[in-house]
Amino acid sequence: MTEQYADTILVGGQVRTPTGWAQGLAVRAGVVETVGGREDVLHRRGPDTRVVELAGDTVLPGLHDLHVHPIYAGIRERRCKVPQGSSLAHTLRIVAEHVARAAPGTWILGGQWDTSALGTVPDRTLLDAVAPDHPVLLEDTSGHSSWANSAALAAAGIGPGTPDPAGGIFERDLAGNPSGIQRETAADLLAASAPKPADDAVEAALEWALKEMLSHGITSFTEAAVGFTAGPRAELRAYTRLAARGAVKQRVRLSLVWSPYDPTCEDVIGARNLHASGHIAPDCVKIFLDGVPTDSHTAAMIEPYKDTVEGRDGGAGRHGMLAIAPKVLNQAVTRFDRMGITVKFHAAGDAAVRAALDAIEAARTANGHGPHMHNVGHCTFVAKSDIERASRIGATFEVSPYLWQPSPICSDIAAAVGPAAIERVWPVREMLEAGALVVAGSDWCVVPSVNPWSAIETLVTRQEPGGSADSFGPSQAITLEQAFDLFTVNSARQEGMSHRVGHIAPGMLADIIVVDQNPFEAPITQVHATRVKMTFVEGESVFDAAAR
Repeated sequence: MTEQYADTILVGGQVRTPTGWAQGLAVRAGVVETVGGREDVLHRRGPDTRVVELAGDTVLPGLHDLHVHPIYAGIRERRCKVPQGSSLAHTLRIVAEHVARAAPGTWILGGQWDTSALGTVPDRTLLDAVAPDHPVLLEDTSGHSSWANSAALAAAGIGPGTPDPAGGIFERDLAGNPSGIQRETAADLLAASAPKPADDAVEAALEWALKEMLSHGITSFTEAAVGFTAGPRAELRAYTRLAARGAVKQRVRLSLVWSPYDPTCEDVIGARNLHASGHIAPDCVKIFLDGVPTDSHTAAMIEPYKDTVEGRDGGAGRHGMLAIAPKVLNQAVTRFDRMGITVKFHAAGDAAVRAALDAIEAARTANGHGPHMHNVGHCTFVAKSDIERASRIGATFEVSPYLWQPSPICSDIAAAVGPAAIERVWPVREMLEAGALVVAGSDWCVVPSVNPWSAIETLVTRQEPGGSADSFGPSQAITLEQAFDLFTVNSARQEGMSHRVGHIAPGMLADIIVVDQNPFEAPITQVHATRVKMTFVEGESVFDAAAR
């Protein structure tokens, strides 16, 4: 019998394994065949084997991002892009520049803005001054609020008599006229009047984003809300077409949005398996339970917000908004659980997290415990009693480590909830100590970069990358090993793939990355500077910085 040699050997570096560090590894047919010393792996070399001399570089398992919006990120690159933290004057100057280049009457779409950076709650008149004849619609950093000018409101038919939609708010001036600020489903309603990107633009945006993620070592990801930018059918077409031509290299889980207010959601979910393929699993449903705990006050909170919103004195202004009634939510999650579909929740406030956990518990009571782990996304604030029950009911906490460094959106959060709540913001340490499964998601392009190394560092420091005098929730800091696990073994378990990916060992798929420094030996404030040199998925080289 002819001996089968390795296809690829990586040797002469540091390879992280569950039991320690090795010098190299050998890959055959997409699987890690041998891990060990130099002689061990070179013994598997044949006449056609590719040998990569690492020259001291480090090999790690591929990273997982379990909450990302790649099409949204790609499309935003081509729109009116406002750097996060921009002042009001800078923001208006960027809008004016886009208006000057635009054809008469065309929409100006883009973002991002934050009230803390602008220095004021904006309104339509500020945009009217620089864009009187072009409809302008800018999303805030969170993607849960938008800022429009008068032309955009008129194009959408929104005026003083327009009621607030279910789950949304049109902010109004003292005369009752829409101010140009929309929250949650009101932002969606206005955005529906803006032009959608064409299919070729959606495909190009996705292809760019896939390559960007590979360049940062992301070999698996969860698309957190199919349809977020171009509608579900257009975005599913993009994934399907790119997969058919082999352009989707990562393992992808698609989250299909469900809402009791949109009957088309059921049609999309019912046809989900038409879009399944070797690397694409459309087996997740996304449910938005609340908004964000910023000046918008749309995240559902147990305790009242510390500041106030002008013109909103009722319960929504003080405690936020729970988007779906508990009875309706429990029935839906129980049904999806019975269908074998994983449910991902958007739940930023602690009241929304509690509602999500209640729904998961209702599903477990009705159906028993299954293999899939429903996950509660964002978890900016979580009551201690709810942290303690997550592992018992098989719930995963998905957190957003790219956001918990000092930043404009965090300044908005701190002003809204007060310093006492910030002490436990994103309580990752408590989650891990309670034995819960915790995973990480970037929420790119809510954050400006999908780079996971900044997130891994700030999970440990709770400071700006590179270190800073300011910090955000430092009592919830964790170790570097724990942070790395969030992006590897924990995520693989959440995806139901822990038997195939998440660590490097013989028999595991060769989803691996080569980086320029060992992050476990570097100073913690330099982990963010880690650069990926090569990315492999099932042994195939899918990113090479030298070639790029």
